[in-house]
Amino acid sequence: MRTREFAGTPVGAVGLGCMGMSWAYTESERDDEASVALIREALDLGVTFLDTAQPYGDGHNEALVGRALGGRRDEAVVATKTGLVVDSLTTRRIVRRGTPEHAKASAEDSLRRLGTDVIDLYYLHRVDPDVPLADTWGAMAELVAEGKVRRLGLSEVGAAQAAEAHAIHPVAAVQSELSLWTRDPLGAPGGLAGTLPGDASGGEGPGDVVGWCAANGAAFVPFSPLGRGFLTGTVTSADFEDTDFRGGNPRFQREALKANLRIVDVVKAVAERHGATPAQVAIAWTLAQGEHVIPIPGTKKRRYLHDNAGAAALDLTEADLAELDGVPAPVGGRY
Repeated sequence: MRTREFAGTPVGAVGLGCMGMSWAYTESERDDEASVALIREALDLGVTFLDTAQPYGDGHNEALVGRALGGRRDEAVVATKTGLVVDSLTTRRIVRRGTPEHAKASAEDSLRRLGTDVIDLYYLHRVDPDVPLADTWGAMAELVAEGKVRRLGLSEVGAAQAAEAHAIHPVAAVQSELSLWTRDPLGAPGGLAGTLPGDASGGEGPGDVVGWCAANGAAFVPFSPLGRGFLTGTVTSADFEDTDFRGGNPRFQREALKANLRIVDVVKAVAERHGATPAQVAIAWTLAQGEHVIPIPGTKKRRYLHDNAGAAALDLTEADLAELDGVPAPVGGRY
C-alpha cells in the first residue's frame, strides 16, 4: 500500500477505524475472534494506522486492539482517546470529562487495555465546555513528557481550538468526520462539528480545519469517510437493528435516505469509469484533499477491509473530483 507520513513515521495511506467491531453498528454481528484476525490481516495489507477509544464498548475495543497487536505492536501506530466517558452502555449515553485528573487516569487505563507501554497518538475526544482546553491539553502534554504518550491530537474541533492547543503543545493530528456528504472541516456546511447525539452546543462552523492542519504540520484524520456505510451504495433502505446508531440518524430516515441516494449515483458513475467500487471512490476523494490526510474507514468484515485498502491505489482525475465536489447537498443533519 502507498504510505503517508504521520509525525515523520510512514503509515498506510488508508487506516482502520475499529469502533464498529465493538458497538454502534449491527452489534449482532460482533465477533471478537474474527475482529482480532481482521486487525492482524490489516497489518499484513499495510493498514497500520489503527484507531480506537475507551467509549467504544466501554473499554472493549481497546482490549480487542490490544489482543490483536500481541507480538506485532511495533507494526502499528495506535491512536486512542480521552475526554468521553460511557454513562450507560444500554442507552449509549456518553458524557464529556476533560479534567486533568481524568486525562491522566484514562491514559493509564488505556495503556493497560492496549497492553502497551506507550500510546502513539492520544486524542482529546471532545472538548469539555466546563474545563478550559488549556487545562486538559496541559495534562495531556505532561503524559508526553512522562513517556506514556508520543503525540497528541484533537477530535471534532474548530481551527481556533486547534490553534489554542497548538500554542501550548504541538497538535499532531485532528480527527473529524469528513466525507462526500459531510464537509464541515473544509469550511463547507454539512453539520455541526464538535457535537454529539443529544448535544445542543454547536455554534459557528469549524472553519478550514483541513487547511489548518496542512499549514501547521498536523495530519488530518477523517472518520466515517464512507458516510457511515451510505456512500458504498449498500444501504438502500432505512432498516437497521435496534442497536445500530444509524436508526436514529436523520440522514438515514426513509425519505431523507431516498433523496440522498442521488449522491451515491454520482459516486457509482465515477467508480464505473475506473473499474473501482463506490467505497474506493469515496475514500479516494478524502485522500485527494491533501497529502496529510489519512482516512480511517471502519469495518469488521474482511471483504470490506480489502476493498477499503484498495482505495490507496485509486487516482481520481480533476474531472472526477469536480464531479464529486458537485454532488447534491445531503438531506438531514449529521445526528
